[in-house]
Order: sequence, then structure tokens, then C-alpha cells
Amino acid sequence: QLEESGGGLVQPGGSLRLSCTTSRFTLEDYAIGWFRQAPGKEREVVSCMSKDDGSTYYADSVKGRFTISRDNAKNTAYLQMNSLRPEDTAVYTCAADPSNYYSNYDDCNVSYNYWGQGAQVTVSS
Repeated sequence: QLEESGGGLVQPGGSLRLSCTTSRFTLEDYAIGWFRQAPGKEREVVSCMSKDDGSTYYADSVKGRFTISRDNAKNTAYLQMNSLRPEDTAVYTCAADPSNYYSNYDDCNVSYNYWGQGAQVTVSS
């Protein structure tokens, strides 16, 4: 029910912005999470955003480089990724849930009702 876009191949140090949208519900009413899974590794939560106060949380590995946001007018959530590194290579997936509440990064790693199909991000020279 969620659709991601914006993945691709980028050189180290480059930037990409992932988008996550849906036509089935209003994302403003949902908490958002971004996850990634690299080959041979477990899925990890990259970032999440609360629906009420917009609080944001990040994995230490992306803090200061990635920014989660949403544009309610476009019903779209984003993950802006700067200063990309080869170790950021993974399939990135957005998720949404109407009930999740986050008070810290660990809270991001909970169940979500809706998931996207994933977008490949490859960082390589």
C-alpha cells in the first residue's frame, strides 16, 4: 500500500532522496519508519517520525547524514540521504502505522501495518 521511489546508483559522498507515498490513506495520520536491508544482513531501522509532534529518531550510523520528513500537502514522506557511503547500500523500505508512538530510536523497531515494496540504493564508484 506504500510506494517508494528515488533509489538508484550514486557515488560515495553523493545524495539521494527517497519518497514514500500512498493513495489509500492520509500519511499525516500515520507514524513513519524507514528500514534498510543489505545483502546477507538483517533488516535495520534507519529512522522514524512520530505522527503527532513530528519527533524524529535516527540510527547512529546515519545521524547527521540522513533526514526524515513529510510533506502533508503531497501525502508523501521522505528520506534525504547525504554523504552516502558504500555501507549504505541496501534495499530501503518505508512503513506506516496509525498507532505507533516513539520516544527514542529503539521505539522505531516495532510492527507496522503498511509497508512499501522497497527501493534499491547502491553507493559505489
